[in-house]
Amino acid sequence: MFDQVTQYNFPTVIRFGIGASKELPAYLKSNNLRKPLVVTDPMVYDLPFLKAILKDLETCGVSYETFSHVDKNPVKANILAGGDIFSCVKCDAIIGIGGGAAMDVARAIALRINNRRDLFEYDDLIGGDKFIDGEIPHLITIPTTSGTGSEVGRAAIISENDSKRKRILFHPTLLAKIVFADPGLTFDLPPNVTAATGMDALTHNMEAYISKGFHPMCDGIALEGIGLIADSLEGAVLNPNPENRSKMMLASLMGAVAFQKGLGIVHSLAHPLSTLLDVHHGLANAVMIAYGMAYNMSGSEDKFKQMARALKLKDISGNGVLDRLKGINERIGIPSKLSDLGVLPEHVDALSELALTDFCLPSNPKDASFDDLKSIYQKAILK
Repeated sequence: MFDQVTQYNFPTVIRFGIGASKELPAYLKSNNLRKPLVVTDPMVYDLPFLKAILKDLETCGVSYETFSHVDKNPVKANILAGGDIFSCVKCDAIIGIGGGAAMDVARAIALRINNRRDLFEYDDLIGGDKFIDGEIPHLITIPTTSGTGSEVGRAAIISENDSKRKRILFHPTLLAKIVFADPGLTFDLPPNVTAATGMDALTHNMEAYISKGFHPMCDGIALEGIGLIADSLEGAVLNPNPENRSKMMLASLMGAVAFQKGLGIVHSLAHPLSTLLDVHHGLANAVMIAYGMAYNMSGSEDKFKQMARALKLKDISGNGVLDRLKGINERIGIPSKLSDLGVLPEHVDALSELALTDFCLPSNPKDASFDDLKSIYQKAILK
């Protein structure tokens, strides 16, 4: 099933399979798109596969502009700069190529073009989505990692320039028109990137499954995503091949669909690590997932049993799930404690304050106080 390009819609049109990205030039021409803005990050910009994609555009007579001034944790200035280039050179489409940062910037630029209030007036958490009424340019996404699943999302997380406070821009019209999901683009990723982004995908699926609310379709998708990751993540890091890379990209897409139900405490603990200490988002989730899930075990025993079955465990208790998470992290080279990332005890109060107000916390299955969050961080530092 992974040796050919196939299509499914959910609701975005998804062209999935090794070689799918080769279809981009024909798609642009068939939609009369002549001048796309290609949004990517500095690392992807220098990789051979991006040069090959751009060469294919040139060969087919498609002009383009590139924008790669994308921070690891994107900030408002990235969006304004990219939007200025789009308007200045009269682009007619936006192509996001990369991981979650590039996708978020591409989507936020798309919002910005015909919605001219201050960017953060559109923050979903203050009801800003009601102001998004301008036409969204034709948006195409091409993921190069199997982690955030942002290619099928309708939200962008962008930080304030100075405070680095994260803001969320969300609207159904921000869905991509089409996704070219090509697992072949992940083959050259360094093992540490595959590991961190893969654990990010696992976090999305697991947190979506146990989050508050009723959404049985998301629950089913999340459990399937957990199972795919159990089958493929360690192989994708340690012995990559087309099958395990393809399964990871599918699981990443599933996680992003599932988490429309909600996320939870792991993300609320991870976001401040990125905001204050510039820790890669996937790595922050990877380190914190076992600690956050341990907090959530009490009261969610039945759901932990279902996750254990999806992970194909003999021990279907919550402790079995935690042991599996720790074992995966150890085998793929993820640190077991925050001190390995440079987090110090004196950071804990500031981290906890940010976690307490994080937008993912309200959908966690258990309430968490400042002291609860502080205790989790302390355990993660001192382990």
